[in-house]
Amino acid sequence: MSTNLIIQNIEKHIRLTEAEQQYFVSLLVEKNLKRKQLILAEGDVCKYSTFVVTGCLRGYTIDKNGFEHVLNFAPTNWWIADMYSLLSQKPGILHIEALENSTVLMLSKEDHLNLYEKIPAFERYFRILIENALVALQQRMIDSMSLTADERYQKFCTTYPSLINSLPQKQIASFIGVTPEFLSKLRGQQIKKKI
Repeated sequence: MSTNLIIQNIEKHIRLTEAEQQYFVSLLVEKNLKRKQLILAEGDVCKYSTFVVTGCLRGYTIDKNGFEHVLNFAPTNWWIADMYSLLSQKPGILHIEALENSTVLMLSKEDHLNLYEKIPAFERYFRILIENALVALQQRMIDSMSLTADERYQKFCTTYPSLINSLPQKQIASFIGVTPEFLSKLRGQQIKKKI
């Protein structure tokens, strides 16, 4: 199982003994996903937090007109879940899909709670993750109301530098709230500025 990356991620925030690391790793389920494979569909109850070892996942909704709206991306070394569904254990609102062949580590809701009991330091770790996610979501909402499309694209490039050239343009456009055609014009203007 590919656990070095997740242990490094955790140890940025908390220190674990060897026994605690082994216990944590024993709770994880490794899964290999094919491109376009869903690990969660709207209406399903989210039972896992998912850590991306390799590849990239996205969380998105589909509106009543059939348009997709990307809420977030989870490249290598990021976590993803439908937080509403995971915490409430009610049917979710997100689809979570692999954008490319990916390897993930999944931690069930039940094991997550057991982890808090056996290794209380994990409450700190996941609190930090949730706080960071809340701040990022708030900033994204403010950005969508106050930044121009060009500024939102620049912010995307800063936040997800590894995804700029690997994601389809329509995914990036959906995330920043523009059409793919408009994003193409933005990119063209930036290339002209650099020349």
